[in-house]
Amino acid sequence: MKELVEILAKALVDQPEKVMVNMIEKDRATLIELQVAREDMGKVIGKQGRIAKAIRAVVKVAAARQKKKVIVEII
Repeated sequence: MKELVEILAKALVDQPEKVMVNMIEKDRATLIELQVAREDMGKVIGKQGRIAKAIRAVVKVAAARQKKKVIVEII
């Protein structure tokens, strides 16, 4: 999942070298934190959060195939 979020984020931003993804295992779910450069934040979130929702949807489907729960947070 971490690699999936990283690939998606790097494809969207102007500064892919500043993309950082952290994965934190919790009790019932996995938390993935996505950090990008301040200038690229709008590109990752998108208008009215549409790109962020799309990223979360793709990760949710991939996680469901593995019977896991994954939460994506954009920091």
